[in-house]
Amino acid sequence: MSQIRSARRPRRLFQRTMPGLLALAQYRSAWLPKDIAAGLSVAAIALPVGIAYADLAGVPPIVGMYSAIFPLFAYALFGSSRQLMTGPDAATCILVAATLAPLAGGDAERYMMLLLGLTLMTGLLYVLAGLGRLGFMANFLSQPILTGYLNGIALLIIVGQLPKLFGYSGSSPEFLGKVLELFEGFGQSHWPTALLGVAMLVLLILVMRFLPRLPGAFVVVVLSILLVYGLGLEQTGVAVLGAVPSGLPSLALPTFDGAVINELLADSAGLVLVSFTSGVLTAKSFARRNGYSIDANQELVAFGACNLASGLAQGFPVTGADSRTAVNNAMGGKTQLVGVVAGGAMLLVVIFLTAPLAYVPTTALAAVILVSAVGLFDLADLRELYRTSRREFLMSVTTTAGVLVLGVLPGVLLAVALSLIWLLSVGSRPNDAVLGRVPGRKGFHSTSDYPGAKTLPGLLLYRFESNIVFFNADYFKSRVLGVVAAQQQPVRWLVIDASPINLVDVTGLRKVDELREELARAGVRLAVVRMKRHLERFFEPEFVAARRAASEVQHFDSVKLAINAFIADQSAQGMDLGGAFSDEQTTLSADWSDAIEPPADDEPSPVPASRA
Repeated sequence: MSQIRSARRPRRLFQRTMPGLLALAQYRSAWLPKDIAAGLSVAAIALPVGIAYADLAGVPPIVGMYSAIFPLFAYALFGSSRQLMTGPDAATCILVAATLAPLAGGDAERYMMLLLGLTLMTGLLYVLAGLGRLGFMANFLSQPILTGYLNGIALLIIVGQLPKLFGYSGSSPEFLGKVLELFEGFGQSHWPTALLGVAMLVLLILVMRFLPRLPGAFVVVVLSILLVYGLGLEQTGVAVLGAVPSGLPSLALPTFDGAVINELLADSAGLVLVSFTSGVLTAKSFARRNGYSIDANQELVAFGACNLASGLAQGFPVTGADSRTAVNNAMGGKTQLVGVVAGGAMLLVVIFLTAPLAYVPTTALAAVILVSAVGLFDLADLRELYRTSRREFLMSVTTTAGVLVLGVLPGVLLAVALSLIWLLSVGSRPNDAVLGRVPGRKGFHSTSDYPGAKTLPGLLLYRFESNIVFFNADYFKSRVLGVVAAQQQPVRWLVIDASPINLVDVTGLRKVDELREELARAGVRLAVVRMKRHLERFFEPEFVAARRAASEVQHFDSVKLAINAFIADQSAQGMDLGGAFSDEQTTLSADWSDAIEPPADDEPSPVPASRA
């Protein structure tokens, strides 16, 4: 038995830390043809995209190639998705450029050193986040906010590539300035460049539309190389990449002062948040299509390994690439071996076949980037948001405007701020309800949803459908006092259904104490039903014990017990509960007994269409 357990430990260790290695260990030979075909298809797209995105990041083409190659090997070991392809991403690249350009001050050598530091730091933060099990942060940016951010990035990329596509001069760093340059400089376009660029753009769109299994970016790049070389377009003024160095990258580590490290740390944190949110959504989407699930915490570690591999290879930050993942899925890739095949194929090109890349026209690369950027712009989601929630539609559009007007880095902060504002706005004024008995229905239901719901005179059943913490504690207190004051008959007992409450902080606790004191002065007794015991774990045990001993708030395990206690208390004082409920002065009526059995308490009130 002990030998069996010992044999299982390495397997579990691999499964936890290197799921890709475990998948390769269980590999079936029948999968190999599809994985090889998918890997070559991915390579055919990833290599030209890596070259194109290097321009977005402000680095030489070879850096983009390294960034497209080496992260694939790392993800094949550490990634939990069988389809996800990692590599350069348009949003990440433009974020890198916006981060490093001000710090480098025009010094290309310093820029590369900062890039190396940023990439390695991003990788380390990813790994630390994975070890800290922070995979939940993938849900930190709401989908409308992420859509708005990526839409803004897409528009920035589009206007930034137009000068290269048409061959006119463009130097403005701002979005509106770039738009004005389009109108002012379009007439001075270099027409051979413009004709070649537009032709490649149209060809790429047609290939993607009618021949989706072909690697469109690869076709465009190869054809543009042939046109430039065969027609001598370089002599007419068409800009090309020039000589691209071959071979493997050299190993180097960054060196800079502490002040720069602090700046890069903040920028790396923003990169991790945005790139992980985008990348893990891609991984989840394709995992769902193929009938399995991924581990978000393991994906953090995997993305960290990818960025560390990219940094050590002199590359830039990477994330999950949706277009290359879609190609892998369409070609029927079965396992992480696809990434190994794709990376190996590109590595052979980098070592032996870089000479033809010197003739790649920058206008063709601009066409590839433009198509990618248009795919990044999610108009369909905007339409859906406009149809379903105008508020979240406006938040998405505001995020886009923030990216365009304020810039990429402030746009990240704006996206985070809007997510927090949205979260706090929802949590600070949650739904609440006065509960009553609806004839013919079990349980208790909101009297605003069911105006005919019956209540016991003098007893107010109230439910606050949220936690009670610092940002909504005042609202909770004011709502309770307002509801008590609004009752037509004097309230003698206020019973709070605490079943929806999962957290109470010190501020919330103090507001509850203030509420109890104000209610007591008004002659109202406060009681709480179904309070979760785990609420006490947020406070010191000595404090909890002392508070429990001195508590003036009555606690009940069910609404039924609270109502029984209220009726007994009122009967002992000789109070009349009203003709409609005279039977309850001695025993609960059958109607109320059905309503307040413990299982019925858990039945949620239906949400009316006006509140959905």
